[in-house]
Amino acid sequence: MSKITLIGVDTAKQVFHLVGVDDSGRYSLRKRVGRGKLMATMAQLGQCEVVLEACGASHHWARSIRALGHGVRLIAPQHVKAYRRGQKNDYRDAEAIVSASLAPGTQFVGVKRVEQQAEQALHRVRSRLLSHRNAAANALRGLLGEYGLAFNLGHKALRAGARQYAETEQAEVLGLVSLIDDVLDEMDGLDGRIEYYEQLIEQRVRNDWTTSQIREQLDGVGPLSASALRVKVAEVHDFRNGRNFAAYLGFAPGHRGTGGKVKIGKLNRGHDRYLRQLLIHGARSVVWRVGDKMDAQSRWLRELVQRRGFNVACVALAHKNARQAWAILARERQAVG
Repeated sequence: MSKITLIGVDTAKQVFHLVGVDDSGRYSLRKRVGRGKLMATMAQLGQCEVVLEACGASHHWARSIRALGHGVRLIAPQHVKAYRRGQKNDYRDAEAIVSASLAPGTQFVGVKRVEQQAEQALHRVRSRLLSHRNAAANALRGLLGEYGLAFNLGHKALRAGARQYAETEQAEVLGLVSLIDDVLDEMDGLDGRIEYYEQLIEQRVRNDWTTSQIREQLDGVGPLSASALRVKVAEVHDFRNGRNFAAYLGFAPGHRGTGGKVKIGKLNRGHDRYLRQLLIHGARSVVWRVGDKMDAQSRWLRELVQRRGFNVACVALAHKNARQAWAILARERQAVG
């Protein structure tokens, strides 16, 4: 009997579809199992390579299947779609996962540890709260703009202007005082919750030596950026070098080429926008304060600002920090190994 060597798993909330390839390269397994029976089914199979799409709960299933002795790899969903043949169904999706995993040059996603996902959850909740606070601020700007009020950029100017307007006779007559107070109280409450999650993240950074090194050695990388860098990388050696890691984060410009001619474009807006935003904002503060400092990095930034402009210099420093962060993570991994 042929031995199954590779299994593609199409995951869902309650139902999973398995397609297996034997050592002769033929599909020899097609099975539909429920959520509660997936691990029992995988335990009955001989050790083989299992491939899943990197989507919701995929890291959990990858860790669980790996504990059974199977080799597990995750593949990004956008790399699977091109290999689906015929009309879409769950078995065809599982077959596409198998085909994509066998294609030369396919890049796989590292399986994250439970601790990494727990720390990543803090960032995701913080990011959601930031969005809610910005939504409340923008709504208040729009409401007060109907009465000819305009405020400078930033929440500080909005709060001061809104409170000043709430003390006017017009706001009292129109009944807008309670509305303004309510939105400002909502923003204050969100500020407190955001600060709470930031403190949790900073505490984790202080307790981790590697993340502390990233924070201390890289100018423009604070505790939030250092933490986000660590939880982003499941396995640092999935990337050949810092340049590949920086490109993975979206710091490599897009390009189009044909006939031997390549046109370099702007940064790709995909990838991890949250982490890239943290790194660029941190770099922005460094470039803004470069002044007349004479260290090597300050001279480089000052010349870059003069040649290419402020924003390009910020992205260049963020790119440099991403590459150096990879080097720190790689050294730590080698020391542990």
